[in-house]
Amino acid sequence: MGEEEVGAAVPKEQRQGWGQFLKSIATFSGDLSSLTAPSFILSPVSLVEFPAYWGEHPDTLAAIAKGKDEVERMTLVLKWFIGTLKGQFTARNISTGSEKKPLNPILGELFLGKWGDKNGRGETTLTAEQVSHHPPVTAYAIENATAGVTLEGHCAQKTSFSGRTISVKQVGHAVLRLKLPGSSNEELYLITLPNLLIEGLWYGSPYVELTGNSYIQSTTGLLTTLSYTGKGYFSGKAHSFKATIGAGGNTLYTVEGEWAGVCKYKGKSPSGGSNEVFWDASTEREEVSVEPVEKQGAMESRNVWKTVANGIRTQDYDTASKDKARIENEQRQKRKDEAAAGTPHQLEHFVHVDEDQEYAQLAAMFKGQPAHEDAYRKKPRVH
Repeated sequence: MGEEEVGAAVPKEQRQGWGQFLKSIATFSGDLSSLTAPSFILSPVSLVEFPAYWGEHPDTLAAIAKGKDEVERMTLVLKWFIGTLKGQFTARNISTGSEKKPLNPILGELFLGKWGDKNGRGETTLTAEQVSHHPPVTAYAIENATAGVTLEGHCAQKTSFSGRTISVKQVGHAVLRLKLPGSSNEELYLITLPNLLIEGLWYGSPYVELTGNSYIQSTTGLLTTLSYTGKGYFSGKAHSFKATIGAGGNTLYTVEGEWAGVCKYKGKSPSGGSNEVFWDASTEREEVSVEPVEKQGAMESRNVWKTVANGIRTQDYDTASKDKARIENEQRQKRKDEAAAGTPHQLEHFVHVDEDQEYAQLAAMFKGQPAHEDAYRKKPRVH
């Protein structure tokens, strides 16, 4: 490829800056998330909002507890999980045509939202908080008390550059908790996170592919293994995956296809049919509902970043940059003041857990435990 092709999808007036950005990535040592991206590639949305993608199919999430047995409940967990991927990794970029770099949340930044009660499913609530800035970690809790379904988790990213691709290791996990109807018993599902590849950098039109494996391990002993593949330079199909549900090395069901399109059972399905549709990603997603910005608290995300976000959306990048710098400088000073006074920042909704026994139990069941990672559990506010 000729050098003239670099940044072909970038506005002409910013192609030189894009080329310089690619060079800075190639020579940078450390986590790329700390790099300042060119203005046209910035998103007006903070990373602390991203847990909302887990809840964009609230009916599918609420339906999990209705599974008649542990196998059906695992298939419903998988269906819900696959349903979250399009929103997380492709749909948010349809209007812009390429992946954008989200705003880095400040420590203590909050994102609070809900999905209302429809068709008797009950209300689903979301609480997300930036619980660490170095390294950046977002904790979240999604709950539908009516359905007896809770999701608790945290996520961070470690990024690196190789060739023309950014590799993103998603550090963290989620635990989905089911209160079974008519019983005091619970089922837990450990959900690990897929790693990402950000392709298309050379042309200035980045997009995300999932790579490697992720897992869903249940306390019932059932394990779902997901393997992701994408469109390579010469062959392959974008956003492809294969999932197997089984236990003890025996496969019960296999699902494969496109997580951003249609996937089907390969062979038999629970109903006894053959090659039935498992999930269709054209299913409408339900956006989280939040308070208007003028009613939000000082630490709520859209209030924190309102001037920056408006500048990005209106292409007033000078205003956006200045306010972004103001926020970041205020945060640096706040951390210095806290250190001097011996009063470290206190989390509002979450508490640090040194040893997460539930995570350790589930991870050991499939010998998939990574190196020890920080875990966060929602802490009810005491009024």
